[in-house]
Amino acid sequence: MAKVTSAIQELVSSKDLPVRLKEDLISTFQELDKVTKTQAQAIADEVELVYLRSRVEPLEPVGTVSAQSIGEPGTQMTMNTFHYAGVAEIDVTQGLPRLIELVDARRNPKTPTMTIYLEGECAHDQEKAYAVVWDIEASPLIALGTISTNLVEMHLQIQLNKNTLISRGMKPEHVAAIIDDKLDVNLTRKGHKIIVAPATSTFRELLQLVSTLRNLVFKGIESIDRVVLRKEVLDDDEGEYVLYTEGSAFEKVLKIEGVDATRTTTNNIHEIHQTLGIEAAREAIINETKATLDGQGLDDVNVRHLMLVADMMTHSGQIKSIGRHGVSGSKGSVLARAAFEVTVNHLIEAAVYGETDSLNGVTENVIVGKPIKLGTGDVSLRMRYGEHVPPGLKKKSKPKSSPKPKPSEATADSEQPPFSLIDLPGVGPKKAEVLSEAGFTTLDALSKASEDDLCALPGISTSYANQLKSTIETLLKQNKK
Repeated sequence: MAKVTSAIQELVSSKDLPVRLKEDLISTFQELDKVTKTQAQAIADEVELVYLRSRVEPLEPVGTVSAQSIGEPGTQMTMNTFHYAGVAEIDVTQGLPRLIELVDARRNPKTPTMTIYLEGECAHDQEKAYAVVWDIEASPLIALGTISTNLVEMHLQIQLNKNTLISRGMKPEHVAAIIDDKLDVNLTRKGHKIIVAPATSTFRELLQLVSTLRNLVFKGIESIDRVVLRKEVLDDDEGEYVLYTEGSAFEKVLKIEGVDATRTTTNNIHEIHQTLGIEAAREAIINETKATLDGQGLDDVNVRHLMLVADMMTHSGQIKSIGRHGVSGSKGSVLARAAFEVTVNHLIEAAVYGETDSLNGVTENVIVGKPIKLGTGDVSLRMRYGEHVPPGLKKKSKPKSSPKPKPSEATADSEQPPFSLIDLPGVGPKKAEVLSEAGFTTLDALSKASEDDLCALPGISTSYANQLKSTIETLLKQNKK
């Protein structure tokens, strides 16, 4: 490995690159056998050039491009639910319904699931892996044994399965203690048989007790109904055990001994936000969205578009949906909010509170018929007449100034106020400035200009040029009279 000198480090630091790329450059130089400052300079220059070329152009409508990039493939996605990662026992929502769940930021996914990785011996020992499984999977009473109802003596008889208790690491006294602690009942236990009677010996109380006991969880996490154990070959050749769950409880699972908290994940982005923070939630949105698109064979969508969506959903510190209750509904533009949904409500509310719209976005400018302030629509160019004359525009020679009349030769015409372009009908300050810079400062100069000459000026349309020419001709006729 080559030793990176301080000169090379300063060279890399001086480049216009993100911190991660600079770190990658330094690590790459360290992996080489030998690298000189000249070689490092050439490599760093090439990396910087490629990076600068890959950056988005100024005024590029990145939001519109991202919407098209994600929306167009979305029209080809299926509406079905597929088996997840080859696990036949667990179904996970994928395709378009899953994409809608993500962009709507739904708090409860239709099919919540977790992928749990194990650490240490639990990852390779099946018996210890199953011990983690029983710590996670909910163990209701109906999974531990059978319940029978005795209507004559008004009590319930629970017969626990000995093998099930042994496999799940439970004992009969443990089950009896939980029932006695959580329910107000009369309980007696004989080995693996537990007799439970309600405090009030009525038929209604007995039926309610049956329903309560069936759903009572004695071990594991209540929200996780089932866990599937699979051995998969990941980084090493031996393979390791991975757990897939129906249901999700991210924070509780991470606290269980034997669970690798650095790799375990869930498809519930709100649980990730509550447990690990908003940055982790952003990464989860990107990964889940990309996995959904890849699962449909749409892996050609650039991940930067997905990153932009995730940024818009999480930049405020909370997860917002892409809808009227989230990103679209919180826009500063009244017209943009009204164009999305519930138009009348937004307009009435804006009128009541006296809101103003500065027309900075795309939607509101389209509505009012103004140029969009993106791309060339946000660039203002002004030509200095005489320096760069575009094709079709003749260079006008400035009219020669006539000699000043002597005081004795002063006429009535010389006492008239000087000519001003603003005095012409329909010519405002901006139009007057454009005409003056082009050399059209007199009526004579304007009368000699053709329509093409006037239309070549910025802000002068064909109809306006025709109207101006007509006005000039009328004024010249009046002056001759």
